[in-house]
Amino acid sequence: VQLVESGGGLVQPGGSLRLSCAASGSFAKIYTMAWYRQAPGKQREFVARMSGRTSTTYVDSVKGRFTISRDNAKNTVYLQMNSLNPEDTGVYYCNANLLEATTLRDENYWGQGTQVTVSS
Repeated sequence: VQLVESGGGLVQPGGSLRLSCAASGSFAKIYTMAWYRQAPGKQREFVARMSGRTSTTYVDSVKGRFTISRDNAKNTVYLQMNSLNPEDTGVYYCNANLLEATTLRDENYWGQGTQVTVSS
C-alpha cells in the first residue's frame, strides 16, 4: 500500500492550498484517512481526520479554515486549507487506517509528506 501526497508549496499569509493524498495497492477497505503536520523542531500533530463518508474531526487551530474531504471512488483524501498563516508551516503527512486485502489485517500507513510554507 502506498500513500502519495501532492499540493504543497509556498504561499503568502492569507492564501490557500489544497493537498491531495491518493492511496494505492491491495486493500479491501479504508476506515479513516487523516492529515498530520510537523513544524520544524516540533512533534508531529494531528490536523484533520475523515472516517467513513461524512464524519470529520479537526484540531481546534484549523477549525473554520481547513476542510477535509474524500473521494472514495479514487481512494483519495483532500485537505483544503484557507486563510493560511505562518503557524501552519510544516511538513504535512497523510495517514490511512485500512484493511489489507491479502492479510485481512488492519494496518496503518503514512505518506512521505509534502512541505507547506506560509511566508511573505
